[in-house]
Amino acid sequence: MLSVVGVLLALYVVWRVVWPLRVSLSLRGPLGLLVVSLALHHRIVARFAGTMASPELPKPVIAVLATGFTALLIGALAVLLLDILLLGALLLRRPRATAALRTPWLRPAAMGAALVVSAYGIWQGMAVPQTRQIEVTLDGLPAQFDGYRVLQLTDIHASRLLTGGWVAQVVANSNALSPDLVVITGDLIDGTVAARAADFAPLAGLRAPDGVIAITGNHEYYAQYADWMQAFRAQGMQVLENSHTEVRRDGAVLTIAGVTDPVAARYGLPMPNLAAALAGADPRAPVILLDHRPGAARANAAHGVALQLSGHTHGGHILGMDQLVKRANGGYVSGRYTVDGMTLYVSNGAGLWAGFAARIGVPSEITLITLRQGAAGRTAAERPGLASPQGIATLAR
Repeated sequence: MLSVVGVLLALYVVWRVVWPLRVSLSLRGPLGLLVVSLALHHRIVARFAGTMASPELPKPVIAVLATGFTALLIGALAVLLLDILLLGALLLRRPRATAALRTPWLRPAAMGAALVVSAYGIWQGMAVPQTRQIEVTLDGLPAQFDGYRVLQLTDIHASRLLTGGWVAQVVANSNALSPDLVVITGDLIDGTVAARAADFAPLAGLRAPDGVIAITGNHEYYAQYADWMQAFRAQGMQVLENSHTEVRRDGAVLTIAGVTDPVAARYGLPMPNLAAALAGADPRAPVILLDHRPGAARANAAHGVALQLSGHTHGGHILGMDQLVKRANGGYVSGRYTVDGMTLYVSNGAGLWAGFAARIGVPSEITLITLRQGAAGRTAAERPGLASPQGIATLAR
């Protein structure tokens, strides 16, 4: 779909920007071919250097391709807007506006501006994420967990673009926050275990008293899923695949559950199953659910989950585009939501996929979540979902 949209926009740019240029055909032809090639670069790279999920090219080459592709998308939309304004001026018979909107340099200038904005967006996409700190109040949270600090990482996407040095900085910044628990909500890597050996290795340095818990995102399935699960566990991570674990403090219990990703259906692997993940969980313990995608939040809330942590959306990448991403993810794209009494937090993610590496107005993040005790939870018989689910969540700053 991305390639189809890209080609249509590329042809539009060739028609409205490249072809009208007052240069020879020997220049317009190659320039038009370059524009169309940028639209198809994911498939071209997948044919000769890796896969669409994991381009195996030098970092500067990936950055240049990402800048060109993003400039194509933004520039095409800018040119389309100018043409809509031109049509309006023609229909309203505004000769001055019509003449201005037909200025020969206007559309090439729009493409040049798009290139500058895109270069900034790729630079932001490659930046080491900053820390965001929030507090979440959970009804029924035991007093022993009041002030408990959960650090969420998601969408790290270790790759040839976001390499081991970048990952090491993310790990160092995470450890500096001294969390009680680290959770990683999917899309840790792009590529095979062999290709990413040096890039994902720094994740073994994550430190927290209660360890590191991870789940799968969709990108874990695109290359050697079983091998990646073994590699993550070899680094000391506890990977939850439709399962849960418990954190204990002086007799009190907090349940951490994790589900798989729906893309598992393509590979004949287990689909997300919250009932299985919570089977045997302490009915008195609040549940924190790790679910890579936020779209199932309402169904998860019905099972009594107190707090859901998700990623996947990258915050929408670009202001304005986030509204499209929201519609593809159940209406959730970035930040905190209340969903039928459950708190959902959707992180913008630490990194992003090299195939669309821009961030414009949507910064990356490392999220530190401090849990706060709320009102006493209802009795098990009064709660929805499971026979004895896990309480409700309310918001607090």
